[in-house]
Amino acid sequence: MSRIFLIARREYAAYAKTVGFWLSLLAFPLFAVLGGGVQVLIKSSEPVREVALVESGPQATGLAAAVRQVLQDDADRRAARQREEIEKAMKASGAPPGAANQALAGLGGNRLRFVDTPADIAAAAPGPARDDAVRRHLEKEADQRLAAVVFLDRNGEAPTARVWTARATDDTVEDFIRDALKSINRKAVFAASGIDTAIVDRTETFRPEISVFSPNSRSGGEVSFRDKLPMLVGLAGGFILWSLILTGASILLNSVMEEKSNKILEVLLSSASATEILTGKVLGVAMLTLSVLAVWGVLGLGGLARFAPDQAADIMGVLWSGGMLGWFLAFMVGGYLMYAVLFAAIGAFCETPRDAQTLMGPIMMILVVPMLTLSMALQTPDAPVVKILSWIPLFTPFLMMARMPSDPPLIESIGALVTMFAFAGLMVWVAGRAFRAGALSDVKLSWKSFAAAIRGGGR
Repeated sequence: MSRIFLIARREYAAYAKTVGFWLSLLAFPLFAVLGGGVQVLIKSSEPVREVALVESGPQATGLAAAVRQVLQDDADRRAARQREEIEKAMKASGAPPGAANQALAGLGGNRLRFVDTPADIAAAAPGPARDDAVRRHLEKEADQRLAAVVFLDRNGEAPTARVWTARATDDTVEDFIRDALKSINRKAVFAASGIDTAIVDRTETFRPEISVFSPNSRSGGEVSFRDKLPMLVGLAGGFILWSLILTGASILLNSVMEEKSNKILEVLLSSASATEILTGKVLGVAMLTLSVLAVWGVLGLGGLARFAPDQAADIMGVLWSGGMLGWFLAFMVGGYLMYAVLFAAIGAFCETPRDAQTLMGPIMMILVVPMLTLSMALQTPDAPVVKILSWIPLFTPFLMMARMPSDPPLIESIGALVTMFAFAGLMVWVAGRAFRAGALSDVKLSWKSFAAAIRGGGR
């Protein structure tokens, strides 16, 4: 037993003492936050595009003013929605939203601003001369560069437009002008049919107030964000389990491969059995994985407690209620055992990552399946396909974690857990035999050699 703990301590220290490990550990949640908020960051840093509107002749009179009014109406609707969100937050928490929430609510405003048409464009005659003037204002070298110039016209009664844009790949102005002209045309058609345009405006600005009720909500009535939080926590738990298990198993694979190629594994085998080495390595990387989990947990909950204390308290309540945290740890142990011993056995046959590609490809395809199904488990946790997949041991840790907030029948939860640990025990036996055979031989990894190692088991 002492040799197992010595190997485990050595395995843990080999990574925990490196700067690169801690940098990558801290980088993952950072990039996860950035990935989730990339759209917010893009919106917040997106420049305001300056656009000039030009009416092409008397038949287009009034179109520029109508397009400007559409932009103003859109800004008014956004402001109204922002006020509604703030009022809703105050109603739910009884306090004004924090600065961070107010800043997020203020994002996504209009990114267009209409400016006066440059004199040379307005004075130029339609045709090549005006097009040349537009090009000068849209070129990169222009002193006061415009984002776009829009020429408004009418084809009969229907409004049309030609959009000159500084960036051929930027369709923001094009999309807005298209929607604006659709709105203008709709009002014109209704007005021609004798319908008051004020009625059209009221129908476009109308936003129904909808309240959702459920007998399974905390209050037994209206559904709040707190009622939806367990599902989000379950989804996050499934993703975190997937990341932790894959990270730990990959570390174990690379560790065994490196020691096999450097002949260190042979030296270890002279003083400890293959079973002790495998057990020590799995235990050491498990300690490393728990360290990663602890750091992620402290960073995540600490950040929430700083910027969203109410949400942090709700999340802690979800984790402690219904044994969610206990289920998380149980699924983590079972999932880690399954994949860690399998990756260690593969590493015992390999000296380079190229050697491992024979079996790693199918395993990674298996690991992709639960990630594709997690969103379905969030919305419809009792769907037949989700239930069936959650009983497959290789998928159980991730999908059952996502299903736990929906309170699946206890027989399903315990049954899936027992099946997973039974399969994990089988994997430990199979992978242990393969590890012993691979550690004691120079046979290259293949399906045939792997199967032969399982049958023979080595010594």
